[in-house]
Amino acid sequence: MRKSLANIYRLGIKELLSLRSDRVMLLLIVYVFSFAIYAVATGASTEVANAAVALVDEDRSPLSRRIQDALLQPYFQPPVRLTVAELDAAMDAGRYTFVMDIPPHFQADMSAGRQPAIQLNVDATAMSQAGTGASYLQHIIAQEILAFAQGREGDPQWPVNLVIRTQFNPNLKSSWFLAVMQLINNITLLAIILTGAALIREREHGTIEHLLVMPLRPAEIMLAKIWANGLVIVVAAVLSLYGVVQGWLGVPIAGSIPLFVAGTVIYLFSVTALGIFLATLTRSMPQFGLLAIPVFMVMNLLSGGTTPLDSMPELLQALMQLSPSTHFVSFAQAILYRDAGFAVVWPSFAAVAASGAVFFGVALLRFRRMVTLMQS
Repeated sequence: MRKSLANIYRLGIKELLSLRSDRVMLLLIVYVFSFAIYAVATGASTEVANAAVALVDEDRSPLSRRIQDALLQPYFQPPVRLTVAELDAAMDAGRYTFVMDIPPHFQADMSAGRQPAIQLNVDATAMSQAGTGASYLQHIIAQEILAFAQGREGDPQWPVNLVIRTQFNPNLKSSWFLAVMQLINNITLLAIILTGAALIREREHGTIEHLLVMPLRPAEIMLAKIWANGLVIVVAAVLSLYGVVQGWLGVPIAGSIPLFVAGTVIYLFSVTALGIFLATLTRSMPQFGLLAIPVFMVMNLLSGGTTPLDSMPELLQALMQLSPSTHFVSFAQAILYRDAGFAVVWPSFAAVAASGAVFFGVALLRFRRMVTLMQS
């Protein structure tokens, strides 16, 4: 047992030295855990900001001007006046995300107790703003109409007082969410790439044959690659969490970072084993990349980090419970966003550990078969 641990340790050191000499891979690690997180968090906003809006005012009344004046920055650009004849052409050209059409006699009809309709045309190809922006506009219009009907400024008195309390992200800043989720996704990406590339590099350089003539077992070679590359990812992720997410972007971390690191270590055991398994199915880095990218995309998009699991088909929800990325996203969000303790996240820890044991077993069988074929 002691000899086996020594072999795993020395092989892991060899992996770290080999990675140190690979400048392209080092540059990739630095980029993925620094600028890639910053660029996504600050550039891919999901809330309504600076949306282009136009107004067709056929009423030209104080109420219609009041609605126009309520469309303020930074949510909306200053409204552009259009005529009815220009509306369709403007929407077809994609110049505006929202075009509001206030009909003639709107204020008079409303004062007479009738129920006039405002037409809101939405460019739904701008999906990031269409749904949220439409609800913003509906709320603004309702507020202004009610305040005008009551004949006074200030907050209108609703029959029911709805109090909204936003937990964990009170200002609804998308950068807080995107920064952490990008870090989580990049951990998965690097775990697959680094371990798979390490095995492919051994085969391309011919050093795998040197290992096979040594008194080493396939499990020792695999474990060495797992702990060495996993260590690099954990260190890079922690530095990114403190330096980029908290320091550069100013995102508050509510929970225990050591608990998150412990869960990440368990997750890396699972995903690095998956990377080795994928590498045994290919013979070169291009082949590995073509196989790893779709696997990562599925794990990323269907893990619950991009869209909630509840919005997916039930069969897909059940299948994704077999993926370690689903449980990783679950406990990472619970810890970092909601300050969850071990008593809350231990089922996800256990699920990741179970999937890791399965992935490691399958990867070990495949690696042994590859070794046998190379020796014969």
